[in-house]
Amino acid sequence: MLKIIRACTVPQSLGFVKGMLPDLCKKYEVVLLSSPGERMDEITKEYGVRGIGIPMERHISIVKDIKALVKLIRVFRKEKPTMVHSMTPKAGMLCMLAARLTQIPVRVHTFTGLVFPTSTGIKRRILMATDWLTCACATHIIPEGEGVKNDLQNNGITKKPLKVLGYGNVRGIDLVRFSYRPEVVQMAKSIRKDNVFTFVFVGRIVRDKGINELCKAFSKLSGAAPVRLILIGRYEDSLDPISSDTREIIAKNDSIEVVGPKYDDDLIAYYAAADCFVMPSYREGFPNTVLEAGAMELPSIVTDINGSREIIVEGKNGMIVPPRDADKLYDAMKFMLQSPVERQRMAGNARKMIADRFEQGYVRKCLYDYYDEILIGQEKPLDELQRVNTDL
Repeated sequence: MLKIIRACTVPQSLGFVKGMLPDLCKKYEVVLLSSPGERMDEITKEYGVRGIGIPMERHISIVKDIKALVKLIRVFRKEKPTMVHSMTPKAGMLCMLAARLTQIPVRVHTFTGLVFPTSTGIKRRILMATDWLTCACATHIIPEGEGVKNDLQNNGITKKPLKVLGYGNVRGIDLVRFSYRPEVVQMAKSIRKDNVFTFVFVGRIVRDKGINELCKAFSKLSGAAPVRLILIGRYEDSLDPISSDTREIIAKNDSIEVVGPKYDDDLIAYYAAADCFVMPSYREGFPNTVLEAGAMELPSIVTDINGSREIIVEGKNGMIVPPRDADKLYDAMKFMLQSPVERQRMAGNARKMIADRFEQGYVRKCLYDYYDEILIGQEKPLDELQRVNTDL
């Protein structure tokens, strides 16, 4: 049985993989790798797979990155997998480099989003260099969507073939789970407020997610109508803090509720209790929260960025506004609030559009078929494969 290692920077990101484990384990020996944490322990125990904890920093940390690289090289030499498949930026760079140095035959990286397009100066050059290195070391590259693919090609990051699987996305949506099940409806009753229009955001509460603009737009809107904004997620002040003005808006506006991270049915209940989903992010790969909201029959307001514009069609299942533009965001939120007929029409289209392109079984099958394609002939002894692939 071929051994494959699925790698992410932090254990929370292993959620993208966990639902696939039963099917993958029928054909492969699967090992999970990420920074150590409770989430990894939970997943490995639930699915009966091995997990390897290698501390990795999400931000640039030269000393810690070198230490992580050395540990990864040791792990890959010991494990001798046929394939390493990484996701998330830091795990991608470190794992692809370590896999190349140890001559792992099949080295796959999925780009779920790119940071450099919204960066400037030396930071942009560093980020482009790390993405270039990831691509240079990988044998196969999967952009999560066409927008990510275009950015990689148009900015000269790589000339290697790039393959978007299906319509994009890496996880797909479980339409049974994301539905108005009786238990979800019951939970939503305790969240919803009668005669109050509810906007909901799900994601990290950071600058890059457009929280500054969202709070500014909502602050202007909340003075004229019974509305509220629910922010679901955690602050990341050490990586990408929101502005002090936004902090003050959140603290003083009783109509803004910060409820922390939510998972499973707790999260789904918030979608069920909302009237409109808002994701004013500056950058995304392929935002799963927009898919989840659509599956729960919510119209969405998103920004004109990669991923989001591949899910939302203007005026059909939501609205698209420019990123970093609080005024345009306010206009869209006001429209959703004051145009119930149009909003319900968009809500009526939302779930079907998700089901047609991003149903979980279809998305997973695209990945399984791709694995079958790139792992053909890899049943040879590993030492022989490494010799064959030294020029990759």
